[in-house]
Amino acid sequence: LAALIEEMDAGRADMTTDYLSGNFFDITHPAVAWLRDCVNRCCVMYARNAGIDYEMDWYIQAWPNVNRFGDYHNLHNHPHSWLSGTYYVQVPSGEPKVKGRSDLNPGAISFFDPRAQANMLAVRGDGQVEAEHRIQPEPGMVLVWPAFLHHLVHPNLFDEARISISFNVVLNWRDEYVP
Repeated sequence: LAALIEEMDAGRADMTTDYLSGNFFDITHPAVAWLRDCVNRCCVMYARNAGIDYEMDWYIQAWPNVNRFGDYHNLHNHPHSWLSGTYYVQVPSGEPKVKGRSDLNPGAISFFDPRAQANMLAVRGDGQVEAEHRIQPEPGMVLVWPAFLHHLVHPNLFDEARISISFNVVLNWRDEYVP
């Protein structure tokens, strides 16, 4: 996957932010087919774990990301989607180039509680009131979350590129989805 994405990236100005130009999962390639199936299974498991016991009709829009030194993604969410997620192909390791800035959390992804005042009466150790949940991704990791959840990707402070494939799960709407 990394070689395929790097080849695609060589011919585009900013593939990472051009996520609507095409669906990565439409590419005919064995590794892409494998990942598409894995992501679909993850979404089915997410739905079952959420208590959804009926069939849902969706499609998955995916795009590759290549984050080089200094690249990051601002706080955002994914409108018009039910779920979003990322598969981590290549994650730099070792010591970052920038020293003494642990506050930058190089390469991490942070998710933020959508309940703006939820931490107003926080007590230490109560996981229900943490304003930020930070994850340090590893190669091969798949993360899936509700698309409304605001998140950001911290700067890549390594020489090696961070390569990932993000995706949105978009519902083909049916009235039966309404609670």
